[in-house]
Amino acid sequence: MGNLVGAVWRKSTRSGANGDCVEVADNLPEVVGVRDSKDPTGLALVFGPTAWQAFVQQTKQH
Repeated sequence: MGNLVGAVWRKSTRSGANGDCVEVADNLPEVVGVRDSKDPTGLALVFGPTAWQAFVQQTKQH
């Protein structure tokens, strides 16, 4: 797990103008990537789709 070749990165529509954002790539079938928008060539976190969905659901509940 971890191949982000072909990832299409997007920022949240709620991102502010200050540039302190995360970007998510959820267009790949096996992985979801998360990275710092200020360092697009830096490291990215990689989640399985199920783990990412669980994280998003928990975030929405809090």
